This record gives sequence, structure tokens and C-alpha cells, in this order.
Amino acid sequence: MKKVLVFVVGLFLFFSCSKESEDTMYVKGSIKGLKKGTLYLQKQVDSLIVSVDSIYLSGVSDFLLTTIIESPEVYYLTLGKTNKKIAFFGEKDSITINSRLNKFEIKAEITGSENQDILDEYYEFKAKFSNQNLDLIKEQLEARKSQNQDSILIVENKINSLYKRRYLYAINYVINHANFEAAPYITLTELYDANTKMLDTMNNSLTSKIKESKYGKQLEEYIIKRKGE
Repeated sequence: MKKVLVFVVGLFLFFSCSKESEDTMYVKGSIKGLKKGTLYLQKQVDSLIVSVDSIYLSGVSDFLLTTIIESPEVYYLTLGKTNKKIAFFGEKDSITINSRLNKFEIKAEITGSENQDILDEYYEFKAKFSNQNLDLIKEQLEARKSQNQDSILIVENKINSLYKRRYLYAINYVINHANFEAAPYITLTELYDANTKMLDTMNNSLTSKIKESKYGKQLEEYIIKRKGE
């Protein structure tokens, strides 16, 4: 009887540990140049940023932080009291973040998260559109200096066209990545001012799994709120 009890308890512990392991996110990496300090693993809960794990480093730059995660969402690796944060899309399993102390946020390299890869790709295209917009703004200033109304009108049309193309690109990007949690996140942070018809289109493209994720639920609530205004 005692052997049976030990076996049952062991089996229970095995499944409990396995479940915890499956739902655990491991954030590891190295901060070059960091000899002493505290790193915090944080996330947003309602309107607050809360810490879910921390580690004090002294004489080493390598770190390991862990937390139980229900579904992929944005986390922050925060350096001590400096309030410098590296935002990243957290997922179950291992995420690696390598950076430097003097360029903590700028030089961060993040691997191990598919959602982060999708976000990075989106931000790269967004940066290209932003650079094109800056070029057009310079062109617009030159046209206004010359007081050439035809030139001013041409540049304004180019700016409007670029804005529309950027918006359409973002919407198509969300729809094409509807099976990732990054899709509703991009919608909420980049396309929140879209009309409700477009928001519905993006929301309806999401898979059932993504609709049940943190940002999927937030998007649904946001659309209902917008329609009620």
C-alpha cells in the first residue's frame, strides 16, 4: 500500500512539474558591461507595470529569469532603477536577450520568439515608410518656399498616397499573420484608429486560438466599446 501511495504521489509531482515546465518562459542572456545591478522581468497588468521575477548580478553579466505564462504577450527586461526597458514578445519556452550596458535598449538582440520576429519585420517596414515620409516632408518644405502651388499639390498627393499605402500594408500584414498573437497586438497599438469595419475585418481573420489570447480578447472588447460610442 505504501509503495502504491509513493507511486501515485510521484506521478502527481511528475505531471505537476511537466505542466509547469510547459507553461514556463525562460528569459536568458547576457548584458555586456554589466558588473553589478538588478534585472527585472516585468509585464503590464491593467495600467501598471509589475515585476514577475528579478535577479541581482554581481561580477557576472549572464542572467536567467522565469515566469509562468498563459499566452504570448509583451514583457519588459528592465535594468535596475534606470527605467531602461527592452520590450519583447514573451512566449513559452526559452527567449534569449543579449545587449550592452551602455546601449541597453538600442543594441538588444532577441531570439526564440516567433511573435517577436513578426513584430520586428513589421517595424522594419514601418521604418521604411517613416523614412519615405520624412523625405516627402522635406520636399514639401522646398515646394512651400518656392510658393509653387503645383509642386505643393503634387507633394501633398504623394504624402496622402504614402499614408494610405502604409495603412493598407499594416492591415494586410495583420490578416496575413492572423494565427499569431502579434496580429491583435499590432491592431491595438498601430491601427486602433481604423474604422470599425476594418477592425472587424482584422478581428474576424484571427484564428479561434488567437481570439482567446490576451490581445485577442482585448481587441474584441475594444471593438465592442468603439461600436457603442
